[in-house]
Amino acid sequence: MTSRERFLKVFKGEMPDRVPVTLFIADQGHFLNQLYPEVDPWDFDTLHMKVLEAQKKFGLDVFVRLLYGINDPLNIIYGGLDVSQSTDTWQVSMEKVENGNTMIERATIRTPDGTLTQDFSINENRKGTFMYACTRHPINGPKDLEIARKYEPKMPATWPAMVRARVQRMKKAVGDDGIVGTWSPHGPFNNCSLITEHTQLYSMFLTEPEYYHELITFAYERSLPYAQALDDAGVDVHCVGGNVPGGFLGKPSYDQYILPYEKKYIDFVQKNGTPAMYHNCGQIMNLVESYKDLGVKIVEPFSPAPLGDANLAEAKRRSGGAYTMLAGIDQVNVLQNGSVDDVIKATEAVMLAGKPGGRFIMQPADFLEYGTPEKNVEAYVKTAMRLAAY
Repeated sequence: MTSRERFLKVFKGEMPDRVPVTLFIADQGHFLNQLYPEVDPWDFDTLHMKVLEAQKKFGLDVFVRLLYGINDPLNIIYGGLDVSQSTDTWQVSMEKVENGNTMIERATIRTPDGTLTQDFSINENRKGTFMYACTRHPINGPKDLEIARKYEPKMPATWPAMVRARVQRMKKAVGDDGIVGTWSPHGPFNNCSLITEHTQLYSMFLTEPEYYHELITFAYERSLPYAQALDDAGVDVHCVGGNVPGGFLGKPSYDQYILPYEKKYIDFVQKNGTPAMYHNCGQIMNLVESYKDLGVKIVEPFSPAPLGDANLAEAKRRSGGAYTMLAGIDQVNVLQNGSVDDVIKATEAVMLAGKPGGRFIMQPADFLEYGTPEKNVEAYVKTAMRLAAY
């Protein structure tokens, strides 16, 4: 069985010959920068190929998650409204402000009904590794929302062809060695947190229910053309952010106020048969049953303590095989900072918990950090492969 066949079989809930074993390698900076420090961090095509090269080097089932060079304008993933375009009714002026190792792109958006402002920050936390965030959100009330809904430009006409070319080029390079996914637009609640203050968002469904409905509906609707274009590009899986409405909100609040909108989006993303993978990298155990109702095909990453609260064996029992679990060992406290023996023990424990009954993919809980010893990665791969066969 090829690696590609193995992944696709597990996504469908079928039993493969063995557990797929892979790595989450971010396609700019972090562990990739450690392996290939000479590569220009803005040369996205080369970076994507290096993610493929690295996974093949370690002998893995290849899973390439495309982000950079795909999700432009970056507001789709990292926040803010679209300031990459100007129109007669959406006039964008930009100012760049340097603050130490952070570049702030300050946007003023003038429309016939008022002005919006936002800051988008790019922080170089080490050479070649960047963090991105909308640090001043543009929507702070119903008036701002109405302006955005009325005037924000639609998806650029050239965007679908661009992403299709990148996705198809990567799929050709990967071939039968694995799969290609994209970080598709977040779930609606995550998307809301990218354009308004999340501290308000966590209570808005109680304090301002009508405004909350309008905001999350806008967040949902603005994502659809981009999700559709990525699906049309031929991705093997949509990686969908769902970490902001984490388990700490509690199952009753998630089920009543968030799940209906998330499910509507997941249904849209999966309508042509492409599976979605819902990413909650924090508190997750309260929502194990909720994800059955969500209808998503894959859930990740079931982060163990102290990164999260996952008990993989218990989560697997409670999910009842309703979705595939992509889970693994702590990429910080074990893979980055632990010993080889720590890695072997943690990998054995995760495989023992996740493998029975299938519907399991082995991977570190999140992307590999800079400074992760290659000997630890090799120990993880060797141990996982030793135990992977069904």
